[in-house]
Amino acid sequence: MRLRQLTVRHFRNVGLAVLACRGRQQFLVGRNGQGKTNLLEAAGFLTALRSFRTTDNKVLVGHGHDCAAIVAELDHEERKETKVTIKLRSDGKELWCDQERVTKLGDYLGRFPTVVFSSQDLQLVRGAPSLRRRWLDLTLAAMDAGYLRALQTYTKALAARNALLKSGRGTPAELDAFEQILAPAAATLIALRAAGVAELGATMGAAYAQVSGEAESASLAYEPDFAEPSAEALLARLEAGRARDAQFRTTLVGPHRDDLQFRVKGTAARDFASEGQQRSAVLALRLAQAAWFRARSGVRPVLLADDVLGELDPGRRARFWAAIDPESQVIATGTHLPEADLGVWQIFDVSEGTVAEREPAQ
Repeated sequence: MRLRQLTVRHFRNVGLAVLACRGRQQFLVGRNGQGKTNLLEAAGFLTALRSFRTTDNKVLVGHGHDCAAIVAELDHEERKETKVTIKLRSDGKELWCDQERVTKLGDYLGRFPTVVFSSQDLQLVRGAPSLRRRWLDLTLAAMDAGYLRALQTYTKALAARNALLKSGRGTPAELDAFEQILAPAAATLIALRAAGVAELGATMGAAYAQVSGEAESASLAYEPDFAEPSAEALLARLEAGRARDAQFRTTLVGPHRDDLQFRVKGTAARDFASEGQQRSAVLALRLAQAAWFRARSGVRPVLLADDVLGELDPGRRARFWAAIDPESQVIATGTHLPEADLGVWQIFDVSEGTVAEREPAQ
């Protein structure tokens, strides 16, 4: 897939920007806080109508406006020339493909994959489990409508059960009603997460060897809070834990407490890996995500590199670049232009939410 033109209106600090892309490498250059990442965020919406930075759509609509718009014109392996239009409001979204309204997200998922490489990705190793769960949910839901349905069902039932626990007035019958919904959805999530992480982890190990340049192993492991992928077993566990849950006023078992474990040379990367090893691990994870998206969808994803190149040492940068699919489009950002050894780039200057293409050097 290639993004040929991206038009963004009233999205964060971007009043109106048009990126007419030629070739496979575009670079957005400018000082921090000018809107470079906002443009990548808009492009990333193509995958699953979700931001890689926030869960609150209200902050995406420009100040003083009631609607933001993203229009992407694409060359696509399956759909050929196609156009996607996304409108964002504080209370929801609207989506069109080639002027046809799309009302079911499940009919859209997986068609237009993008993968974001972010300078904040180190937090996937170092940060809270909730960050890793969100990455996993966004990744799996982007390619699997069944996963998205199970996640939505589980999230709603969990919120309702927790509300009863917080009120202190939930009867056993009321709790049971939500647990009957919660447990099957949880079992589906556990099974799909286990399968997805196994596939991603296998590819990540090979990508880590490419990026790090070291003969050392790296792996990704799924750590479910409740390891038994059975609705009946989880239902029994929820019922048995009602008294404790009531004491803490929240549900203490289930996929909402799952985690992922990064390992380098067999040890926990968070605790024992160097910063260079941790950077290699998250780069390898994103490369694995890109390969998995392509395998699942049949579409080569657009790679969005947000302030990543400048943070890598020369050796790791060269190996990372060599590991990228040479046919993939890359849209990158930075405060300084990329080095000449990374190829020819189409350059866009970004300043205060405006974009201007720079004339190529003679």
